[in-house]
Amino acid sequence: MNLRQYLFLIPFVLPFSLKAQLAVQPNAAEIKQGLEGLNVTGSVLYIAAHPDDENTRLLAYLAKEKKVRAGYLSLTRGDGGQNLIGNEQGELLGLIRTQELLAARRMDGAEQFFTRANDFGFSKTPEESFKIWDKSKILGDVVWVIRKFQPDVIITRFPEDGRAGHGHHSGSAILAREAFVAAADPKQFPEQLKDVKPWQAKRIVWNTYNFGGMNTTADDQLKIDVGVYNALLGKSYGEIAADSRSNHRSQGFGSAKQRGSALEYFSPIAGDPAKSDLFEGLDFTLNRYPGSKDIQTLVSALNNGYQASNPAASLPQLLKLRQMVKGKDFKHELLDNLILACSGIWLEVAALSPSYALNDSIPVKVQAIARVATPYSISVLEENTGASMELSPNKMVALDRKVFGSGSRITQPYWLEKKHDQGSYQVDDLSLIGLPENQPFVNAVFRIKIADQLIEKKMPVVYKYTDPVRGELYQPLVIAPPVTATFQENAFLFNGNESKMITVSLKSFKDQVSGTLTATLPSGWNMNPQQLDFKLGKKGDQEMISFKLSPTADARAGEMVLNLNVNGKTFHQGLRILNYDHIPPQTLFPLAAAKIDRTDLKFAGKKIAYIPGAGDLIPESLKQIGFEVTQLSEQQVLNMDLSGFDAIVTGVRLYNINNQINAMQPRLMRFVENGGILLLQYNVNSPLKLTNIGPYPFRLTTDRVTEEDAAVHLLAPNHPALNYPNKISQKDFEGWVQERGLYFAQDIDPKYTPILGMHDTGETEKNGSLLIANYGEGKFVYTSLSFFRQLPAGVTGAYRLFINLLSNKK
Repeated sequence: MNLRQYLFLIPFVLPFSLKAQLAVQPNAAEIKQGLEGLNVTGSVLYIAAHPDDENTRLLAYLAKEKKVRAGYLSLTRGDGGQNLIGNEQGELLGLIRTQELLAARRMDGAEQFFTRANDFGFSKTPEESFKIWDKSKILGDVVWVIRKFQPDVIITRFPEDGRAGHGHHSGSAILAREAFVAAADPKQFPEQLKDVKPWQAKRIVWNTYNFGGMNTTADDQLKIDVGVYNALLGKSYGEIAADSRSNHRSQGFGSAKQRGSALEYFSPIAGDPAKSDLFEGLDFTLNRYPGSKDIQTLVSALNNGYQASNPAASLPQLLKLRQMVKGKDFKHELLDNLILACSGIWLEVAALSPSYALNDSIPVKVQAIARVATPYSISVLEENTGASMELSPNKMVALDRKVFGSGSRITQPYWLEKKHDQGSYQVDDLSLIGLPENQPFVNAVFRIKIADQLIEKKMPVVYKYTDPVRGELYQPLVIAPPVTATFQENAFLFNGNESKMITVSLKSFKDQVSGTLTATLPSGWNMNPQQLDFKLGKKGDQEMISFKLSPTADARAGEMVLNLNVNGKTFHQGLRILNYDHIPPQTLFPLAAAKIDRTDLKFAGKKIAYIPGAGDLIPESLKQIGFEVTQLSEQQVLNMDLSGFDAIVTGVRLYNINNQINAMQPRLMRFVENGGILLLQYNVNSPLKLTNIGPYPFRLTTDRVTEEDAAVHLLAPNHPALNYPNKISQKDFEGWVQERGLYFAQDIDPKYTPILGMHDTGETEKNGSLLIANYGEGKFVYTSLSFFRQLPAGVTGAYRLFINLLSNKK
């Protein structure tokens, strides 16, 4: 067979996914997996609330064993959780967990979807979740994904009642059931029908479980053994699932690989109930489509004749199949990818720099190679000149283009482009809803002619580099404003009428950028100077500039927004880069804004030591109000003289994650005995590295108060913690964010004084959020209050209370 393959390259705009590139060539076993999938037509959608809620073992089994199209719809991006690998919270944590889910899907073979729901934190009831989310809005998103994905079977992770353990969990089950019905009803969400059609899934079931002390399985439930071994891949689905789930690093979900038989249980919710098989009554072969007999015969012949040592031998039949299925319902994208894989074709369009300014031309390097044993010729047609290059077999085609389109939009996650409320993101473009990440802004189309057929391969332009330790790496191309301005803090708190020097980091994304910086301020604030000129000579240059900010007596709390005027255009973007080894680097350009407020702060001792835990921004928050903060390593705690510090603060979850805490604890207790203050921030109740984390016993629980405006009772109104050096009142508990506290203490030794009482609506009072005990000459404090959220958010009352906890009235 004589293959003639032509590749034409033109700019294009497509959905972005690094896995869309053929930089990672499918191996012979993966090609065989794909061939077997050509005769499978079914689809299954799994629905739950958060990243990590999905059953990765079941998804892997569905995608790789049954070879159906499998998808996971997570209502939220996990924005409201805690972070075990860094100090990102809120939207930034949601961005990390989005990428962790995509990394998981690349391993288990499923697709990923989201609604616009924001994970606003722990919720105790679905009613609370729906009130904050706007139930109708999120239901519409679930209906939209169902209508687009068209699942034959819908599976929920959780029940609709309290057994789900979280209002988001039970809420996801309720929304899934209601969407199962609504997606088939043209009267519901009719505005969607210009793009999709009503869809009725065959059934919806609940994937029951036995974990966390809750067993919802039963012998009479439908069962599937998903602990199957896939000889082609050399792994069982328990092993694949562990690799997939271990991508959830921000949640500490590294998983052991499971081998052997593993049953999954299912309970019917609605639709046609299944008695013996999840897919009962469904034909997942090409028989679903009339006139497919010859197609099925050819697909069977392809699979029977496949040669693992020579995938290219399947090309004639694959090309014949491509002709036969034109205009028919079929897995066209999979078929084209298999043809390219069997041809040994590898394609790449890489920019010469990781980032470019808005509307700048982007030079790229194009590379292509076809490595089949059959003789062929390959040509690459350069768009502007029409020049082509021909190579002999297994020789790389390389083409440098000095101009390749431009980025007309700034790189920014689509759900973060506009301000949003507590419950959900604002996304006005219906076509974006459900997508896990952005559509790319600079892309290419390869046109490959094999024999008499033309295949288009759409690919994003990326940046490729070689790291001396990790080797060849890819990352998304970034389109940036010409210059960014980034605050060092998210919030600035002023004490009385004091002035602060505010430092801003400027970075250029093109050569020769000059302009002016001004700020839009709430009333009662003065900036000096009112305008700063800047000039950055080269792309990548950075400069720190400062101005004095001063409040007047009637200064109002609000948001300070920076304005960058460049060549008559105004930009308002800061810069944030999230860089973790397990996900692609994430670059975003948030609004260049910071909260500013003033209050009355009194201090008694300012020398603080901080021992990092799982990651929070407490040290930075304390520094910006005037504390001297020294971060200590384990060795410093064990070996240095701690007596020079007024107080030591431990980071969140230190006692959950630090293997040296058993050795450090005696030193910390002696510091308290000798007159110091030790403040422990919250830890989860399990697992703890140390049984007794305080000088006297108490037990950590899962109790929490999630209503950030829950009433707070001062249980010990005369205690120094509420009076020295700042007088604490009810006003200091106004404006808190997301929650009051989490993992409260119980079974509290009488030597502790509980300081505060609080509870969510309809619940009994909890007094384990703040415990203080004298120990020797010093003071021990354990607090479950979410200071790690409040201080970075600039909550003035939280600052005042935290200062008191670090103070000891002599």
